Amino acid sequence: MKTYHILIAVTLILLGSLSLAQEFRTPRHAVNLPRGEAANLPFSDAVMVGNTLYISGRGGIDFKTMKTPDDPKDEAKLMLDGFKSILATAEMTMDDLVFVTVYCPDLALYKVFNEVYRTYFSKDFPARAFVGSGPLLFGMRFEMQAIAVR
Repeated sequence: MKTYHILIAVTLILLGSLSLAQEFRTPRHAVNLPRGEAANLPFSDAVMVGNTLYISGRGGIDFKTMKTPDDPKDEAKLMLDGFKSILATAEMTMDDLVFVTVYCPDLALYKVFNEVYRTYFSKDFPARAFVGSGPLLFGMRFEMQAIAVR
């Protein structure tokens, strides 16, 4: 009988803990920009959880035409401008980025990318990985994902 009461007490404590955890769960919300033809893709541009913004992979693609610019510098600029827009929507700036991953199928474009990338920051750069990848969607040369903290 005593074991039965202990089992009931433990069960009630666990259920109460789960209920309490749900009450204090950090709210999250999507941050999205107009995406033209890509509007029906099954992801958010970014998700804000507390003071942290998780930004989905994004490339330098014109969402009206679903094409990338011919010049890799223009493509990098278009991609980074998209990041600036997402961050602005979340009332943040490029300087709020803390970690970035860049995917690129052609590592020979590393220097070209860095030339454009460095112009988007006014203070310390975020931690970053530049990863050689296989082909990217829509023939993109660059795709970047990031984490920003307010």
